[in-house]
Amino acid sequence: MGVMSDQETTTKPAVSKAEVRRVTEEIAGQLGETERPALAHIRRIVKRLGPARAEAFVQEARQVEAGGGLLVRDGSRRRTVGGVFFRLVRDQVSEADRHAIWPYMAPKPPPPPPMEWAERLEIVPELLQETGRGTTVKITLIGRPGRIVEKGEVVLTSIKQGDKTPSLPRGLPPVPAEPTVYIVYIARKQWQKVAKAIKNPEDVLIVEGLPVLDKRLGTVAVFAQGVTTKLLQAAKREAQRAKAAQAA
Repeated sequence: MGVMSDQETTTKPAVSKAEVRRVTEEIAGQLGETERPALAHIRRIVKRLGPARAEAFVQEARQVEAGGGLLVRDGSRRRTVGGVFFRLVRDQVSEADRHAIWPYMAPKPPPPPPMEWAERLEIVPELLQETGRGTTVKITLIGRPGRIVEKGEVVLTSIKQGDKTPSLPRGLPPVPAEPTVYIVYIARKQWQKVAKAIKNPEDVLIVEGLPVLDKRLGTVAVFAQGVTTKLLQAAKREAQRAKAAQAA
């Protein structure tokens, strides 16, 4: 016969800390429990259910043990009397009490539905009513440049977003299928530092700059502030390590 059905509502009894400590030690001694996690469970049971109800579960556990006990979940062995006690409490208390005694067993709230890309059409107009102000805006492009066009003191090239989408944090909407095209504007002096290196088909361009939407062309213009290549970066790091080793 159970102590209380899962449907019954439990009123949390008012028990002093000293009483909780005394009853916890007493029940732990009866059950032969000495490990800290088990003692913490008993303390929460006494605090949540009250000494009388906790003691009733101890007596029921002893009766079950005397009648042959309970097997563990996989049936490989019998539970200890303490294991029977905890099993009875889990099975018979209300869901609220169970989650209070074993907080880690509380079900996680379901995740909110993912944002669909089309929803931005409803959300963004509201955001534009009160926009923030950026202090620093920078974009980094890494890839092989397209055709190179020189115009005065500016060198222009294009880089299109790759087909492979990088791993994004969970919950973000899927990346649009239409790739973004970036038109890169590089000062001639900057380009001269990388022009020879980028002829190597194994090397890639690395551009850091200010992104600006070019509404007329439907592209993103990137005004380069820093330009290098992957192999040039590697050579620079190697030279720095060699210099540090020589100094040491």
